[in-house]
Amino acid sequence: MCESCGCGEHDSHHHDHIKMGESLMAYNDRFAEENRQFFRDKKIIAFNLLSSPGSGKTSFLIKIIKELKKRCPVAVIEGDQETDLDAVKIKKTGAKTVQVNTGKACHLDAHIVGHKARELELYDESVLFIENVGNLVCPADFDLGENLKVVFLSVTEGDEKPLKYPFIFARADAVIISKIDLLPYVDFDMAKAKKYAKQANPYTQIFEVSVKTGEGLKEFKDWVMEKYEHVSCRAC
Repeated sequence: MCESCGCGEHDSHHHDHIKMGESLMAYNDRFAEENRQFFRDKKIIAFNLLSSPGSGKTSFLIKIIKELKKRCPVAVIEGDQETDLDAVKIKKTGAKTVQVNTGKACHLDAHIVGHKARELELYDESVLFIENVGNLVCPADFDLGENLKVVFLSVTEGDEKPLKYPFIFARADAVIISKIDLLPYVDFDMAKAKKYAKQANPYTQIFEVSVKTGEGLKEFKDWVMEKYEHVSCRAC
């Protein structure tokens, strides 16, 4: 069992390789730093996408990849407990994609992300999206070596989510409020949701997005490209 979250052991943890006396988190952080250096050397910007199940991460990814690939190479590490359904959908965009099935575990870790990133044979100056397992608790603790964390909050989940799960929102570089086309049909207060997200992290960027109508996609794409150009030194 994981010391951090209590999830079942799975292949990505490789617990048998943890050094004597080394904590699980220290083990993970060691690989996270290796990943960070790997991404830095290849001028890759990595985004860790986090949310509850059903927030619309995959549908959003498919849309945003189609826009971003006009400007730069895009790749995806797709995390789910079982099946490759989402990875199959994402591969149809033309982005390099690899599936990670975590079994009973509720998060990705830095070791498996590093392994899969190398398996993808990523192009230099790429954008890498790591779609984490749907969970707002355990993934918050696991550094994957990413540059930025993006947390999704769908309007169907309720505006109080940042209050209930403050740790993951506190670590969010951006919050995507998704499925806003459903606002007329749900009890969701946008002002409260933004207020609560900013309480958790005053510096987080907030995007209101609808995959169905396309609203907000350009704003998020522009934000990604701004970060990408900085990391790839295209703005230097």
